[in-house]
Amino acid sequence: MDQLRQIEAFTAVVQHGSFVKAADRLELSKAVVSRLVLELEARLGTRLLNRTTRRLSLTDSGAAYHERCKQILDDLAEANAEASATAARPTGKLRINAPLSFGNLHLAPLWGEFLKLYPEVELDITLSDRVVDLVEEGFDLGVRIGRLQATSLVARRLASDRMVLCASPAYLARHSPIQTLQDLSEHSVIAYSYSSLGATWTFDDADGKPESVTVRPRLWANSGDTCRAAALADQGVIMQPAFLVGEDVRLGHLVELLPHYHRPLLDIHALYPSRKHLSGKVRAMVDFLAQAFMQPGWA
Repeated sequence: MDQLRQIEAFTAVVQHGSFVKAADRLELSKAVVSRLVLELEARLGTRLLNRTTRRLSLTDSGAAYHERCKQILDDLAEANAEASATAARPTGKLRINAPLSFGNLHLAPLWGEFLKLYPEVELDITLSDRVVDLVEEGFDLGVRIGRLQATSLVARRLASDRMVLCASPAYLARHSPIQTLQDLSEHSVIAYSYSSLGATWTFDDADGKPESVTVRPRLWANSGDTCRAAALADQGVIMQPAFLVGEDVRLGHLVELLPHYHRPLLDIHALYPSRKHLSGKVRAMVDFLAQAFMQPGWA
């Protein structure tokens, strides 16, 4: 690094024809520039510049050395420019982690469009409902649903969703009516293993007052798709996000229960390690997802 500063000082002196002008160009003092050139000559064991009170001239060794140094600095500037351009341009492998159901239903249809827009990007998608450590496991970007834990990651909200309490018409026809929240304690429930609620489900009523019920899960599953499939097979009540069961409710395959009770909205975020030196591929994907979910299809 010291030698690079010495070379920069030497070439600036040659380019501008004086130590004073070189010092102004490098935003250093004349004394510092003089010292750097002297140190370079001492390092090389040869004089590079002939100095008189009126002018500077290159020695034979200095002329040859200057040509090589100029080429080195030009190559370095070109390399820096290429690296900056590459970082800004969406290119290279982009590793993304996202939840399984949401990834299959709402992200998978978007990947082809993104690849058409950015042909120099290669996608590596991992779908899992397990909350992974993005940095530790080498992901560039993660999609998270629900409340975020305290983290140093940067989060950008993409959309929101609501939780839907529902069951199939056939199940409801065979069992007692569900008219109050406490009625759920008498019904078969299919519960999502990764939910922080466990077997105690808390809702806000129409007045915003919280109310809880302890349910009796007949089936636990770490997959929202499994919970949905069990409900469609008439096995009980589920509480799942609208992005997963909204279409089933619209088609009448599932019936929404107690709509005057509600859970807090689920925020869907894109997470990435840092704003500093953000790569073009990550920036492009985050902007792309934000645009895609401006009007989510499940809303």
